[in-house]
Amino acid sequence: MIKLEIGERVGSYRIVDFIARGGFALVYRAEDENGEQVALKIGDVAGGGRYVTRFLEITDARQPEGISPDETPGEAIFFRQDGVRIDFLDVHEIDDLIKAESKILRDCKSPNVVKVRECLKHEGRPVLVMDFVRGKTLREKVRALEGIRLNWFLTAVRSLKRLKAKGSLPFHGDLKPENILIKPSGSVVMIDPALRGDERDVITTTPHYNPLLLRDSKADVMGIGVMLYEILTGVLPFEEVPWSFAGREQGGEVERLSLSYFLSYTPPKDLNPNTPEPLAQIVFRCLTVTEYGLDELEADLVDFLRKE
Repeated sequence: MIKLEIGERVGSYRIVDFIARGGFALVYRAEDENGEQVALKIGDVAGGGRYVTRFLEITDARQPEGISPDETPGEAIFFRQDGVRIDFLDVHEIDDLIKAESKILRDCKSPNVVKVRECLKHEGRPVLVMDFVRGKTLREKVRALEGIRLNWFLTAVRSLKRLKAKGSLPFHGDLKPENILIKPSGSVVMIDPALRGDERDVITTTPHYNPLLLRDSKADVMGIGVMLYEILTGVLPFEEVPWSFAGREQGGEVERLSLSYFLSYTPPKDLNPNTPEPLAQIVFRCLTVTEYGLDELEADLVDFLRKE
């Protein structure tokens, strides 16, 4: 495991604190020579969500050694002709994906996507330098039982639509509570888009929020649906993820029946009787209706917020 020490220098930056870790990388808060704070992201020596240590109890403490058990680190998904394989990435693959993330973020000109400043090298490894975003992750807000605002999701949807229309980010691919930051002002910032290989044969995503392992904007719609379900009920809609036929050519009777069974989640009203029916319908469409995209989700969120 890579571990930087407080006070250690990385290029012209001085490490101030540890921020968080995921399945493949660690993020530190640092200061530049003018005292301005930034976030530094450096890959681990190997990675994959299932290999990350989970602490025994849910906690807000952030340590390089592991994560809270309610967090969901990403996995490396390898697409093959016979299906998908979830595996770890070695140090060279992680470094390649860190550099790919730098390019993805450079192309994203949006106040709702974290801004990258540069990609430098430290001891031969790439380090991504990004703006430091003050605020809390959606996961932290859910954990603290703070009020969740539906317009945060509307902001994310509208930003994703603009980025897709410009061609700078066809899809985020790894939307989940850990990857949505809420500033004290209420502004939304998305981080950590799914890292994709040059030939689209590998992607880093989180199967609990992208259970069909989609590689288009429907992945983002489905991720929002899963998050809304989790906020309403306190649990995730799908346990055995990913879907067994994910990543394969679909269309046969076996696949259709399997998908129908897989998507048969417990209705949120059964777990939370106070769930508004229009919101339950939004969740249903996000999770089960193939043609339900960002445009439709935006319209439904606007309609729901206007009536509330």
